[in-house]
Amino acid sequence: MPPPADRTSFSLQLRAEAADIDELGHVNNAVYLRWVQAVAVAHWQAVAAPEHRDRFIWVVSGHEIDYRAAVLEGETVTATAWVGTPSGARFARHVEIIGEDGRLRARALTIWALLNAETRRLLRVPAAVAAPFLR
Repeated sequence: MPPPADRTSFSLQLRAEAADIDELGHVNNAVYLRWVQAVAVAHWQAVAAPEHRDRFIWVVSGHEIDYRAAVLEGETVTATAWVGTPSGARFARHVEIIGEDGRLRARALTIWALLNAETRRLLRVPAAVAAPFLR
């Protein structure tokens, strides 16, 4: 499922290194989680206003990952992230990891919660914070 047209997506290329490979000869499941986190953070850094990056912190409240096909050592994949609709303090982020061959390797749904950077307290996602991610 590609990103909806009304969302600002962000893509990051990642390469499977020797340290990412498990005893089955493919990328370990924990590496996919690391990749999902990396593209989510990069998306925030690339799209959010500087004052929002300074004022707010995101924390993960849940991950769901569906593994579709193996990634092997040396392969490059593209992780693409986009957001769902904010709900209170939560903002869903979708990530698809696609191989160079165009095949879906993994799909993730991660729920992030917004914190005030100073107080570390949860707060509703302000419209101004969400707007750059929602076209």
